[in-house]
Parts: sequence; structure tokens; C-alpha cells
Amino acid sequence: MNKIYPSAAKALEGVAADGQLIAVGGFGLCGIPEALIEALKDSGVKNLTAISNNAGVDGFGLGKLLETRQIKKMIASYVGENKEFERQYLAGELELEFTPQGTLAEKLRAGGAGIPAFFTKTGVGTLVAEGKELREFDGETYVMERSLVPALSLVKAQRADKSGNLQFNLTARNFNPAVAMAGQVCVVEVEEIVETGELAPDEIHLPGIYVHRIVLNATPEKRIEKRTVREA
Repeated sequence: MNKIYPSAAKALEGVAADGQLIAVGGFGLCGIPEALIEALKDSGVKNLTAISNNAGVDGFGLGKLLETRQIKKMIASYVGENKEFERQYLAGELELEFTPQGTLAEKLRAGGAGIPAFFTKTGVGTLVAEGKELREFDGETYVMERSLVPALSLVKAQRADKSGNLQFNLTARNFNPAVAMAGQVCVVEVEEIVETGELAPDEIHLPGIYVHRIVLNATPEKRIEKRTVREA
């Protein structure tokens, strides 16, 4: 089965659709699938619910989809650094489901593992727990969280072999493996594609069984959020 596609646009054909629940890997601007986000913008799909640790910045990452109003709801743990996000949310134009960062990661991991829900102490007694089932275990109160299973996951990895086995670069490993596992369809953007067998077993961070489509982006921009320069 050939998993390699000639472009990000081709990799999204037939799998991106209006009204989808999607998940996007990355943390801040580290490890984001920037070519796939651009292709999703160009596809014109709309009314998306996007799961991501954060919402990019103005003009880059998921910020591009916010500017074109293609996202109707964000499920995220952090939304700073994005003025357009702030404007839309305060104007009532964008829905937001705030989720503690660890809980968000576990909701995705559980979704990929086939676990429909789990209990956690995080959020008990706060707005996070409103409307959710509470249960006591060993004298402690826990809140039930449902897992997340997006229809489409967009992921960034450093390297893939032709079978879809993935290797991530340092902290770009953040949310990407969990996002890849959770998606019903997983599309991965990589900087290098090698032959199957070239990656040693211990070098593989995520097995190819979770990966459906691969696209090469050998020269990503890799923008940083804030440049800090030491005084001379």
C-alpha cells in the first residue's frame, strides 16, 4: 500500500471535509504540520472543530485557519499569542472548550487506545468539571473525561519510512504521537522519507499502523514564536 502523496493538497483529498472534528499536532509553533495546515486552508473546508494544544499565532499555524473563519470551535489548553483568536472569542464568533493540558493529551491517547473515557482529579471543583460525572475512588473525587477520536489528524514528524513508521525530532514529539494515534485518518508531514527498514526499531517513535498518508516537506519554515537576542 502506497502511503506517499506528491503534495499536501493531494494528501488531504477525499479525507478533509466540512464540519469535521480534526486534531493538529504541535506545541506552540514547535512540531506543527505547517504545509498540511496551509493545504487545509486552501481546500476551503469550513465549520471545523479543531483539537490542538494551542491555536498558533496570527498569520501562522492554526492562526491561518482562524483568519479565514474555517474553525468554528477550538478544543485547546492554551490560546495566548493570537490576537485574532482573542477577538473572535470575545465577540462570540468562536466556541472554545478549555481543557487542562495533561487531560487533553490523555483524551487523545485514550482515543487512540480505544478507551472511551477515564477519571482524573484534574479540574474537580472548577468550571472544567461542570456537567461531567463525578465519582469517588478511595475517598477522593474524580471527574470523568471522554476521549477524543478526530475524523482527521494532521501530524508533523522528522522522518518516515515508506511504511509510515515515524521518528520525531526532540520536543516536536510533544502532542504529535497522541494526535496520530487518535485520528481515524492520520496524515503526516515529514522532512525526510527513507526506505522501509532503514529506521532501526529503537529509532521508531510511532509505528506505521497509525499512519495513512505521508507528504514530504523538506524545507519547513520552522518559525519561532518569540525571538530573544542577548545584548552585545
